[in-house]
Amino acid sequence: MNARRAAMSAAGARRKIAGARARHRPVPARASASAQVPGPAQAPSPAQAHSAPLTFGVEEEFLLLDAATGALAPAGHDVLALLEGEPGYTHELMLYQVEAVTGVCSTLEEARRQLLARRELAAEAAALLGCRLVASGIAPSPPPAAHPVTPDPRYGELARMFPALMARGATCGCHVHVGVPSRALGVQVLARLRPWLATLLAVSANSPIADGRESSWASRRYVRWCGWPSAVPPMRWRDPGAYDAEVRRIIERGGALDERGVYFHARLSPRYPTVEVRIADAGLTVDDTILITALVRALVATALEDARRGAPCPSVPEARLRAALSHAAREGAEGTGIDPCTGRVVPQRLLLDRLLAHVTAADHLAPLLAGLYERGTGAARQRALWSRAGADPAAYARLLAEATLAG
Repeated sequence: MNARRAAMSAAGARRKIAGARARHRPVPARASASAQVPGPAQAPSPAQAHSAPLTFGVEEEFLLLDAATGALAPAGHDVLALLEGEPGYTHELMLYQVEAVTGVCSTLEEARRQLLARRELAAEAAALLGCRLVASGIAPSPPPAAHPVTPDPRYGELARMFPALMARGATCGCHVHVGVPSRALGVQVLARLRPWLATLLAVSANSPIADGRESSWASRRYVRWCGWPSAVPPMRWRDPGAYDAEVRRIIERGGALDERGVYFHARLSPRYPTVEVRIADAGLTVDDTILITALVRALVATALEDARRGAPCPSVPEARLRAALSHAAREGAEGTGIDPCTGRVVPQRLLLDRLLAHVTAADHLAPLLAGLYERGTGAARQRALWSRAGADPAAYARLLAEATLAG
């Protein structure tokens, strides 16, 4: 009888999801790497590379929280079962996570529609299971004593290799892919992104509440994520061969399982013809994700132009860059930042102004940044929600879930 009731309940949930799909405008997946996960971007042809805007794609990782308690809910497999046949969803490292992926996008408005539709549908599936879909760089509640790793051979091997990292709990990021014409140019882009990684982290910071309390970090995710041996800034490699040699060295020394598991803050995608920027926390709202996406695309486009014309690549000492990243993780965009080129502590807004001055075709970025200044970073809003919830985990989960769908 229990099995029959469970089957009937599952069937009813699937009917509700089917109804939810019908309410949403269809979201095209214009390129596909598999039946489930749309490919995030396409490499431009040589002719397109100098004229058309770069194509891009976005991956967002989400948490599932129990609606009644606010604790992590290992329901990822069940959420994906309800979304079966819907493009753009996949599992993540832990069962309390799901990932949503856009198709290949040419405009920010196209990406916005896809991101919002993905969030809304996944949230409806989670709600049918008594869970809330939450966009936060780190879980606000402590990780469970048992580590619910997604039953997948690759994830199982990661858990065997890095048990201490599993015990600390997973993090959620926003990964932006931008199509590049070649791996050779991609390596040059990575070097030219180095001065701006800390600024991107500061803007995206969205994980101040961890282990049931205020962490004093705007991005506690960054601190935890850097526990992975390969979660480091990209180097200034001379060519793709040098890049590949470093990837092999990390794997051979046990710092990563495979090429996919080399988590440089920005890297050449192991699956797509893209540069993949991984530094950002998961955006609290779609507006936050669109801002990071726009900044990354503008920086990559500018880096490509600079590389083609042979402009000097800024030299950023490794220790100074890591100090700037740590400072950005603590302060977010509301405080100060370390200029990675000079080492001076300056207002983070000054560094953002310099970013706008640096990139080409930046007119569309200024209004997006103005929106951030008006609403505050995800970290600032999370702190306000935590206070409003009275530090109650269930109330906080509800407020975070509402913010996740706010647009």
